[in-house]
Amino acid sequence: MALFVYRHLLLSLLLMLFSVSVLAAEKHYTVTAPDGVRLAVQERGDPQGKPIIFIHGLLGSRLNWEQQLNDPQLQRFRLITYDLRGHGLSDKPEQEAAYRDGKRWGEDLAAVIDASRARKPLLVGWSLGGAVITNYLALYGDAGISGALYVDGVVALTPALIPAHPEVYRDMTAGDLKTHLDGERAFLRLCFWRQPDGATFERLLANAALAALPMQRAVPSLSVPLEQGLKDVRVPLLFIYGEHDALVRPQASLEQAARVNPRIQSRLYAHSGHTPFIEEPARFNQDLARFAGSL
Repeated sequence: MALFVYRHLLLSLLLMLFSVSVLAAEKHYTVTAPDGVRLAVQERGDPQGKPIIFIHGLLGSRLNWEQQLNDPQLQRFRLITYDLRGHGLSDKPEQEAAYRDGKRWGEDLAAVIDASRARKPLLVGWSLGGAVITNYLALYGDAGISGALYVDGVVALTPALIPAHPEVYRDMTAGDLKTHLDGERAFLRLCFWRQPDGATFERLLANAALAALPMQRAVPSLSVPLEQGLKDVRVPLLFIYGEHDALVRPQASLEQAARVNPRIQSRLYAHSGHTPFIEEPARFNQDLARFAGSL
């Protein structure tokens, strides 16, 4: 009897360790967009869980989502991240034309959904990632997704919704390397109301330095078809903004989105700037888990 109990406990322990290793294992692969751009894709969490696809913002990569990817309460979901074209480990075309048409970014997202075989994923788009979701919806509609979460999402690239920082954006696209890097650092500072610790900021700054210069020059003219993208969406839409966002006007953006689709839900985070998922991760992850679980 003692030997049987011992074997049973040992088997249970091995199964538990195997399950943990499966959940903790990170998967990396490449997806090719219709125009040939190769996109770096990563997965974590439960491979059988509900898929959540995270879309980062300008100068970012999958590293922006570390506090979500490492949160125990989110490990029951299939967590999929990818580096946008011109960012991270994805291809970086040298022609600005590869970035101006929002359709290309929407097609990239569709390629990730198809290649990963993510069934009815929840889309989570931060900043520029919100514009990517809108372009995807304009092209494909909402039949292939279960919902979308815009995080300080870019609703439209207009002066009414995007605060002016002319010196920062000028320096970011400068040909002089020192000026260019200083501009990127200033842009990153504007992302936070509560600045992150030094190690995190340094990592994000190195992350930004990987972003393609032609992409940064082209993005201000990126097309964002809000009316076509959001008007007929019937799946749940949640918009979260930090009240102290210095890069996107929260209230004006919400009003603009609600005029197109009155069904959107919204939340404002009182202690965040442009990055509530980094500045208030506990609250954000709880809201994300609850929203994903309700779909």
